[in-house]
Amino acid sequence: MEKCTVLVLGATGNLGAYSALALKEAGFEVVAAGRRASDNGFFRQHGIRYYSVDITDLASFEKLDSESIDVVANFAGELPSRCSFNPQKLIQTITEATLNVLEFMVRRGIKKIIFPTTPYDLAYLHESGEPIGADEKRSFPPTGDHSVYAIAKNAAVDLIEHYHYQYGISRFILRFFTIYQYHPNAYHFADGEPRMMPYRFLIDRAQKGLPITVFGDPSRVKEMVYIKDFTKVVIAAAGSPLEGGFYNVGSPSRVSLDEMIHGIVEVFSDPAKPSEITYDAEKPDTLQSILDWEKTRKELHYEPEYDFLTMMKDFKIEMEEEPMAGLWGKASDYSLTRSSN
Repeated sequence: MEKCTVLVLGATGNLGAYSALALKEAGFEVVAAGRRASDNGFFRQHGIRYYSVDITDLASFEKLDSESIDVVANFAGELPSRCSFNPQKLIQTITEATLNVLEFMVRRGIKKIIFPTTPYDLAYLHESGEPIGADEKRSFPPTGDHSVYAIAKNAAVDLIEHYHYQYGISRFILRFFTIYQYHPNAYHFADGEPRMMPYRFLIDRAQKGLPITVFGDPSRVKEMVYIKDFTKVVIAAAGSPLEGGFYNVGSPSRVSLDEMIHGIVEVFSDPAKPSEITYDAEKPDTLQSILDWEKTRKELHYEPEYDFLTMMKDFKIEMEEEPMAGLWGKASDYSLTRSSN
């Protein structure tokens, strides 16, 4: 595996922060950049230089001119789950910003980009009951809070594809559902409204020993990928000699709703007073999401290690130790009101 210098954009965010640290640990030279004016000295403690870069402003990339960069891992951009609905911001920070990134790469002669797309580009296949291939025809959901997001991501990917063919930039487009990780902020936006993330809500109830009801069909499954497995794909892509393409990121085994609830109670409830689990088949079913990641296994040698229980146990350790507090603060710094501001 070739070791080189990786610029991680969006380095103060969920995926970017863990990816930057994992790349550094794997032996890559890492340069971190984010929109925050300061990272509180967090990355310096890990031997990583940090720059404040606004990816929507092409001139802002000039701050990086002193750095020798071989790969760009672009995890920057707004998420529907992290802000009230603002379609202009989605287009600006995803599509237009990706064009800025690509122009910066051409100017500097950088020949590889790692970019996360959205599984909603294949929303029409979500309920097919079959694993979704990495190279299926992309589309977008015509309605809903992920519609404009998918449009913005698709346009960004189309630009990346053009620059691949026009300038020889290799590209690793990563598709995945939720990447699970501990973050002190347990809240997000759904349909433009702030609320606690569903799995964090379940963890909270389990910690308090409150009853939990399983809605709909408990046998429906989903991909549940842990951040420490996701970063393995980023590392493999950064060192790959291939031209790249589209890669699905899945979990070692799909997790049923029933398995998920019982696992959360096992890990987070007091054994002396565990949450009671009941079932309500009349409630709507959850989304069943299944990805075919055989291509990722074959080309990037991806072998995820964290099954659901192992993931939850490590999640609990990070919840207690808060290793990213220097960058993100602590759980006590967040509430539903603060997260919506």
